[in-house]
Amino acid sequence: MALQKIAAFSDGTRGGNPAGVWIGDALPSPAEMQRIAAEVGFSETAFAAPLGDGNWKVRYFSPESEVPFCGHATIALGAALAQREGDGVFALSLSQAEITVEGRPQGDLVQAALQSPPTRSGPVPATLLADALALFGLSAADLDPRIPPALIHGGADHLVLALRSRAALAAMHYALEAGRTLMVSAGLVTIVLVCVESDRLLHTRNAFASGGVLEDPATGAATAALAGYLRDLGWPHGGAIDVVQGEDMGMRSRLRAEIGPVAGSSIRVSGTARWMSDGE
Repeated sequence: MALQKIAAFSDGTRGGNPAGVWIGDALPSPAEMQRIAAEVGFSETAFAAPLGDGNWKVRYFSPESEVPFCGHATIALGAALAQREGDGVFALSLSQAEITVEGRPQGDLVQAALQSPPTRSGPVPATLLADALALFGLSAADLDPRIPPALIHGGADHLVLALRSRAALAAMHYALEAGRTLMVSAGLVTIVLVCVESDRLLHTRNAFASGGVLEDPATGAATAALAGYLRDLGWPHGGAIDVVQGEDMGMRSRLRAEIGPVAGSSIRVSGTARWMSDGE
């Protein structure tokens, strides 16, 4: 099957995070998947092959490395599978987890949702926090005390830093190579910067230097991990949060995370997906 280019978590027919989707009878070798992902150049490409009984083996590659889980590429894969197989819920076997994705076409878009791996959160070592703040030119005074810095997980490991102001979020900047060194040494896939507009509406930016990408415009895995962390904090989420991401890079994306009451349980992350036009 030819590789498809799909923008996940779109804002209607615009925005979203581009992902490559490759579906075939058997997965290529890891070296070949890495080569294809680097050639595509998107932050991630999902590779899927049938295992039988409606299950699919899935691996994800960024331009520089394999990642254990990618939310936006999973949403893109759900759209591609729905187009190929029809409406449904598809079981996915990842390298470190078993999850599902569903896809339901709606006109030119596909409404898709994933169930994340289990979530967890924990404190940040003081040295890592200091290094992360220095990377972004931030200080402790820039942080929102309602959401303390934390290591969060929802299929992949992230660091979250909550900022007091939307202006500080818009001003995010860092050196790519320095960010890559920090993230790789700390075992982080991304660093999530977040600003609260209301209890149920948050704005985020995701630095993804570990994958060779300065910023991701929509990050489902990090959104799942963030939602799990808010649950751990006792945040008044009311059962769901909406996340706007990518706005400051001109690729506005919308993600919704539904949060169950059980600590550590899966998060349902949903949004729309659109096929990308030539030249995007």
